[in-house]
Amino acid sequence: MSQPKIISDPLYQLLREGNIKEFNTRKAKGETCDMRGCDFRALDLRDIQADGLDWSNCYFRQADLRGVDLRKTRMEGASINKASISGVFFPIELSGVEVLNSLEYGTRMRYSMTNCGKCTPACTCQK
Repeated sequence: MSQPKIISDPLYQLLREGNIKEFNTRKAKGETCDMRGCDFRALDLRDIQADGLDWSNCYFRQADLRGVDLRKTRMEGASINKASISGVFFPIELSGVEVLNSLEYGTRMRYSMTNCGKCTPACTCQK
């Protein structure tokens, strides 16, 4: 397993600085950033517009994700150990067991591709 990375990309750095509003504005204008495998440890990410983000293999230990809508965010392989997740909408492909195991034990979340029921942009089931 590779270590979570801290990258120099300006959009990612806005999140590390807690400037969620500016991140959302720039993302809405079309700016992008490859955040796969990044370190979000202990960051306050409340109010982020996460639609379309690829947070595969990211590390969210003790991050504040309260109220974030992750239904259209790719989270496969991410770890949310001890994160604040009250009110979070997780991708439909993630089972409750995967979320709870990651929250409690820090395991990386695996998508369930069988009978996902509804394909979303984050889904890779090829239906």
